This record gives sequence, C-alpha cells and structure tokens, in this order.
Amino acid sequence: MIDGLGYFGVALEVAFVAAMLLRGRWKKYFGLFLYALAFLSLDAIVRLAVRYSYGPASVQYYYVYWFTDVALTLGAFLLVCAFFRRAFATKKDWWSPVRTSLISVFVLVTLISCLSILRNYHHLFSAFTTEFSQNLYFACLVLITVLYVMLQQTDRADDELSLLVSGLGIEFAGPAAGMALYYLTPGWHDVLLPVLIMQLCNLGMFATWLYAVTRTEEKVSARSLPTFRPVRVFAEAPAHGAR
Repeated sequence: MIDGLGYFGVALEVAFVAAMLLRGRWKKYFGLFLYALAFLSLDAIVRLAVRYSYGPASVQYYYVYWFTDVALTLGAFLLVCAFFRRAFATKKDWWSPVRTSLISVFVLVTLISCLSILRNYHHLFSAFTTEFSQNLYFACLVLITVLYVMLQQTDRADDELSLLVSGLGIEFAGPAAGMALYYLTPGWHDVLLPVLIMQLCNLGMFATWLYAVTRTEEKVSARSLPTFRPVRVFAEAPAHGAR
C-alpha cells in the first residue's frame, strides 16, 4: 500500500511540474517550481534508484535518504521564505523585519540542532541530520501557519497563494504527526503508520498545489496581491530503511 501511494505521489509530482510549465506559472512562482523540481528529482529519481540498486535496508539507501532529506528540508524553508516575500510584495516596509525574523529562526534552529552533536558525538551524522530536519520542519510548520493566518486577515485575499500555503502546511504536518505517532505507539516502530501518514500528507500537498495552478488562475488574476491590516508580525522522518 505504501509503495502504491509512493508511485501515485510521483505521478502527482510530475503532473504538477508539467502543469506549471504548460500554464507558465513557473514564472510567477519560480521558487515553488524549483522546489517541486528538486522534490521530484531527489524523491522520485535519486531515492528510487538507490533503493532498487541496493535495497531499502541498505546503508547506501540510509545515507542517501538522510542527505536528500536535509536538502529538501532546507529547500522547504527557502520556499516558506519565498511565500512570505510574495505575500509582502506590496508592503516593502514590512519585509525587512520579517526577513530578519526568518533568518533568526534558521540560526536558532541550527544552534539547537548542533547541541545534539555534544550529546551524541558517537553518532554525529544520524544525530545532527535527524534533529536538524525535525527542528526545521517544526519551525516551518509554525511559520507557514502564521503566514496563512495573516493571509486571512487581508482585505483582498489571494486565493492562489492561500492554496499554495495551505498545501505546504499539509506537508509539514506529516513529519510532525508521524513522529508523534512513532513515540506514542511503540508497537508500530516499523514505521508503517508514520510513513503512511507522511505519504498521505505528501499527496495532499501536491494535489492542493495542482488544483491551485489549474483551477484558480482566472480568479487570482482578477485580484491584487494582499494589503495587510496593521497586525504585528512574530516577535518526522522514516526510520532506517523506510521510504
């Protein structure tokens, strides 16, 4: 079942990239297009190639999975920043403090994750990569939630941007829910249930994105970008051998 969802997810990823190219949406959301292209390349090509060459329980697949996971996590954070930049396109005086807040969040997450090296110096790679990915995913989940709430406070909502932000929020909810289940259900430590949830969240993200770029183009084009009300801003992964 998990493999079937994985292949269906690959089909959705391909469909979304193709839709952005055919409709010219990649020009408007270039950061989103690059992230989707990287996701497709790393998840559907690199990981699958190593998995079928060496097996899902191999050391090679383990390292490739976590290297690509860190890369995709960093890409997701940059995509969150791009969405914030897009939302504040007409409020340039707001972008400077928001940008500073985003940079501060990234630095804080990195410092907290580096502490794991001191506690687990015998397992530097696994300790740092897993904790860094989890911490950054959680930070992205909080940031994307804040952005979605702010978008709902605008006088003129950008439906397309709201859908794209919602889709990314679905993806971030996957690792958080998966890790919660991993610790709350010790009998499921074969990662069956957490991976299933993450696969469904991945499908939800690309399905939402595909709908956004294929169904709301006319509505969005007739609206302007958000004008914000004066609101003050700011102040898990599969186990070894799982896909």
